[in-house]
Amino acid sequence: MSLQDRYQKAADAIRNARAMCVTAGAGMGVDSGLPDFRGDQGFWNAYPMYQRLGINFIGAANPSNFEGDPAFGWGFYGHRTNLYRETEPHRGFQMLQDWAAEFRQDSFVVTSNVDGHFQKAGYREDQVLEVHGSIHHLQCLSPCSNDIWDNEETIPVDFVSMRAHHVPACRNCNHPARPNILMFGDYSWLAQRTHGQEMRFDSFLAQHQHDPIVVIEMGAGTAIPTIRHLSENIGCKVNTTVIRINPREAHISGGHISLPCGGLEGLEGIEAYLE
Repeated sequence: MSLQDRYQKAADAIRNARAMCVTAGAGMGVDSGLPDFRGDQGFWNAYPMYQRLGINFIGAANPSNFEGDPAFGWGFYGHRTNLYRETEPHRGFQMLQDWAAEFRQDSFVVTSNVDGHFQKAGYREDQVLEVHGSIHHLQCLSPCSNDIWDNEETIPVDFVSMRAHHVPACRNCNHPARPNILMFGDYSWLAQRTHGQEMRFDSFLAQHQHDPIVVIEMGAGTAIPTIRHLSENIGCKVNTTVIRINPREAHISGGHISLPCGGLEGLEGIEAYLE
């Protein structure tokens, strides 16, 4: 089947659905200008200072950095906070919302990204599930309580040493705070906010269990396959079609649709047939 035929099939699936589930991995942000951390070399291309230190993505995104040296821990996450605040979501985010509105579909987003870009693009808080948490929320490092609060901190970072000039503090005990993000080897992440989102997503699926659903998956790779597995699990339901958009790992079985291209390119290709 040609790529154009796949675009047509994807457009038909969207047009005929009663509900839309958007599932997104790290590749979703590439068209917004965010770096792709594919492999150690991809991470080091974005952060060459970590290559000099011999630290890969798993080493940088690790809660142990906050315990041993909070300023160093916040170097990575402070820079990411600033980057996500400064970056505008690409127009594909709005396209998805427009399609759901045009075809009168209930919609929900499930993402492994912590950048908050779906909310920034206009999605309501109650229609987003952030499976790994959000950089825009903080918690105590210990933690001393179950409190989770908005990240309103200004965190300047020395990009050469990757150390933050300001370490956010817990609003209860005044010890260092950390992002409310599930990191590698994490044992102190507070999951209550994400669990609340999971309950709303379960309710969304239950409400549409007999309806035709379209799942639009973008930028979800196999290295951390959480989003891919979720899309495939939903795709096992009757009357559900998964559209997998991925430039390198687009394959999907079970009669679903694979689009071997970038996220925005794939959405634009579908849009041509929706019009």
